[in-house]
Amino acid sequence: MTRQPRIEDVAIAGDVIRLGQFLQLAGLVDTGGEAKEAILEGDVEVNGEVDLRRGRQLRHGDVVTLDGRGARVSA
Repeated sequence: MTRQPRIEDVAIAGDVIRLGQFLQLAGLVDTGGEAKEAILEGDVEVNGEVDLRRGRQLRHGDVVTLDGRGARVSA
């Protein structure tokens, strides 16, 4: 049985944010380089699916998970 990550709401200023930027804003990674590496290695999921696009546009309600931690894009 897979343990569900605790999801924290992370507010963004506009309507959209790029995946790489959101990983840093949410504190899931410390640097842009770490974000790029985690995404390219397939360690990042968006709404339950692996996404390999660092520039993916996230919108309010999207959930990003990495290493058992999660964050939801909020207003």
